Amino acid sequence: MLPVEHDDPINAKILAISEDKIEGFVREPFEEIAKRSAIDVDLVMARIAAMLRAGTIRRVRQTLLATNLADGALVAWKVPEDKIDNAFDWMFQRDPFSGHVVLRSTDTVTAGTDYKLWTTVKVPHGFSLQQHCELLSKKVGAERFRLMSAKGIFTLGVGHVRRKTIEPGSKADQPAKMIPVQVVDLGEDEWKVLLTLKREFTPEEIRSTPWAGRAKEAGVSLDEFYRVAEQLNARKIIGRFSTFLEHVKPSVGGVRVTRFNALFHWAVPPGREIEAGGEVGRHHILTHCYWREAGPEFKNVNIMAVAHGTDKQLLLEHKAAIDRHLHSIGIPVAYTNVFWGGRSEIKPSEIAPQVYREWLREMTS
Repeated sequence: MLPVEHDDPINAKILAISEDKIEGFVREPFEEIAKRSAIDVDLVMARIAAMLRAGTIRRVRQTLLATNLADGALVAWKVPEDKIDNAFDWMFQRDPFSGHVVLRSTDTVTAGTDYKLWTTVKVPHGFSLQQHCELLSKKVGAERFRLMSAKGIFTLGVGHVRRKTIEPGSKADQPAKMIPVQVVDLGEDEWKVLLTLKREFTPEEIRSTPWAGRAKEAGVSLDEFYRVAEQLNARKIIGRFSTFLEHVKPSVGGVRVTRFNALFHWAVPPGREIEAGGEVGRHHILTHCYWREAGPEFKNVNIMAVAHGTDKQLLLEHKAAIDRHLHSIGIPVAYTNVFWGGRSEIKPSEIAPQVYREWLREMTS
């Protein structure tokens, strides 16, 4: 039996690379992980497959910059207390276009406290996010919802193992550059490759030349698959090749990767969102940082970031360090808060137009 916990020394070295360091499309991703972690490729593949079978790794997949392929938003839902658990289950089980489904709370009653259910939603271009959420609202009995589309992305990654030892205030030498959200249209052949490219790997697929089976599935030669994938990569549609840890629930051995999931909110002056997002996003502890307009329900918050950890107080110290940094460089913050994650389920959002059409037909028939 191979060790399958994330804190095993060899596994930790592999995960420090495989979680979020393999950028873009790579023809031999496991060889690249092996090279960068200085561990033999056969051992890398065996360990990743073992962790995936054990559930330590939740999924292995090529991620996409889906914000360019589908209209997406963070959505806060106000749902009556007696309906919130059923609403959570419905969003997770019945809506393939909802990705993260999280119940959130604050330490004190404040703006937006009564919005306890938070989800990420994506719908393919040509369909309406507003109408999608109105449909979900009817299905789950929500009283209100607030759509918060991303205007820009400053940080997007995981790297929970690597972030365990980061000190509060640790940051990059330069501000994070904002990735603007822009629409990309794909042809039929590109969709064919993309839909096979993004599917999760089974343990049996973790081997050399892992894309050969996907090329066959897409009905193209391996060379053609590489050509299209690299073309998609050049068009900024491909994200990272990642191994996603199960960071919400304990492993089979009872070991947790994280215990706390903090969504940080800041309201900065209009016109300074890109500057503030770059300064917040340069902090190493953050897995996500976005410019989103939260509106008056949340005191006009416009910069949001996510951090994970096993110690709540340490996460608050990371937040305090970011606050001090913003103050030190003269970016005023009118309001700030932390929404803590509780019950949580995560799945990749579906983005295929055909799947959406079929789902919509089923939901409205």
